[in-house]
Amino acid sequence: MVNTVIFDFDGTLIDTNDVILASWQHTYRHFLGHDVSVEHITKTFGEPLMKTLAREFPDVPPQESAEVYRTYQRKMAADMVKLFPGVVEMLQTVKDRGYKIGIVTSRTKESTMNYLEMFNIGGFFDGLVSCDDTSIHKPNPEPLLMGLEKLGASAEESIMVGDSIFDIKCANNAGVKSVLVDWRVASDNENLSQCQIDYKITAPLELIKVLEEVK
Repeated sequence: MVNTVIFDFDGTLIDTNDVILASWQHTYRHFLGHDVSVEHITKTFGEPLMKTLAREFPDVPPQESAEVYRTYQRKMAADMVKLFPGVVEMLQTVKDRGYKIGIVTSRTKESTMNYLEMFNIGGFFDGLVSCDDTSIHKPNPEPLLMGLEKLGASAEESIMVGDSIFDIKCANNAGVKSVLVDWRVASDNENLSQCQIDYKITAPLELIKVLEEVK
């Protein structure tokens, strides 16, 4: 019986797609002098920021490029970041039905907490694993297993909801049922046939039907 729901954060609960794209383009312009294709950026969605920065700007210390990226994102967040429609209602329903709710994200804890406070949704969650908590990241199962441990849940009792191949592979590797959200921004190169998608939902409240099915 499923009693625990783990969510990815960006692209799943909050719509950071526009601010992430804008922040990356700002960073590329700052260090390389030009924009890159949207497809080049979206294929990195779900990957830890520092890993992407080290690969994309090998001659720049990652902390330096991260400061450029994060400073711009903080500046633009209030105008560009929003909750996906239906997320609050979905979280309230899941909470009211007695499920434990967690977040496993590749975002920093400070940034995640800032957004939880911005949208007043932090009270829905019983645990958080961020990129600060582990040096090993999705699709490795370690962050998800750490989240389950924090919540006192087993893989068999849990389900993970995410928007990227990193999330779904992480769930697969941890032995957790997977839910792919259909409001995500997908890369054309994303090969989801590489992983096992147990459920797909096209709106947040459809998760309730999934939870009823996996009882």
